[in-house]
Amino acid sequence: MKIDDNKKVLFVIGMEQSPESIIEKMSGLHPDNILVLQSYGPAIAPFSDLMRDIIIAVYRENVEEICVAVPTANRKNARETLKKIYNNKELQEKIQTLDYLFKNSMPEHPKGGIREWIEGNEASANNKQNSADVIRNHPLMPSNVKVTELTIENENLSKMMQRDGSLASNY
Repeated sequence: MKIDDNKKVLFVIGMEQSPESIIEKMSGLHPDNILVLQSYGPAIAPFSDLMRDIIIAVYRENVEEICVAVPTANRKNARETLKKIYNNKELQEKIQTLDYLFKNSMPEHPKGGIREWIEGNEASANNKQNSADVIRNHPLMPSNVKVTELTIENENLSKMMQRDGSLASNY
């Protein structure tokens, strides 16, 4: 991945990723040309708040490239979160209600409940791969904005990879 040092680049990263670590790895960019949006979970829906923020950043800040940093799966954190939720006695009735809604009236989650939604099921794993495509193909995204998806190993941010699997050269 070759990035011009005068180009404004927007990084969309997860909350578990450190913006400072990514900025340090970007040897060819001036820190003033780097924008970072952090979000829980890598999935980007076409009309979500995160997508709106991306579009606003592109137009307000004249962003020329967007890098969607997708961490490798980290189910351990999801399981710890689930344990806290399920151990909270006050939430038991709400969990049952939400599980009912997931199973009976939420078509985007056809085979799941709260547990699958928090852990991330197969559909959310596929969404990780499609995040860059959602941005790239959004009707309000200018065609000149380059969108790249990077896979980041959570335990080793220095091993950033492009979507095709080759090591990113500037990292």
